[in-house]
Amino acid sequence: DGFLHAIVSRCVFNSTDLKDIEYIRSYIYDKLEIIRFSSSVGKFVGYTELGVKNAERFNSGPELVGMKNEKERFCKHNIDIWYQAALTKS
Repeated sequence: DGFLHAIVSRCVFNSTDLKDIEYIRSYIYDKLEIIRFSSSVGKFVGYTELGVKNAERFNSGPELVGMKNEKERFCKHNIDIWYQAALTKS
């Protein structure tokens, strides 16, 4: 019963090179992804009526600048750590 709201951030990568990293943040409501930011696309994209409205708002506000910085701030920092940890175990 009730509704679920979740925000999922993830980094997709195949090396520690910044050009090989994609940052994705998904906003999920009631089991549906309603909006997504992808560093490859460079903006928010809405998948529902509510998501489209919010994407337009986010793309014209400070949220877009913040998301564009997350690839380097969140992904690059953590991938450097994860990659080294994986290499030392292989």
